[in-house]
Amino acid sequence: MRVNWTDPALNALDGVFDYISRDAPVYAQQFAQQLMAAVDRLDLHPLSGRTVPEFQRHDIREVIYQQYRIIYWVLSDEQIDIISVVHGSRDLGQISNAPWEKF
Repeated sequence: MRVNWTDPALNALDGVFDYISRDAPVYAQQFAQQLMAAVDRLDLHPLSGRTVPEFQRHDIREVIYQQYRIIYWVLSDEQIDIISVVHGSRDLGQISNAPWEKF
């Protein structure tokens, strides 16, 4: 199974990194690395994340890491796309130009 980080997901992760690094640059680097590692299990267990409650779709799922939701799309038996990283307090229905809207 191939786990692919899409550009929108990497941009969202960069935003998280920038936000944290304003106060704690060293912690920001560690946090970003740990957040990315949180999805390592998906290559062997692609359905181990929960379905995203707001979408009610079996193929769009999420892994929770601390207060962040790592949203991914199971494309096939060979590929998963990480499509976004969203703070858990955000309302997914209120995010404009959300990457998951194209699915």
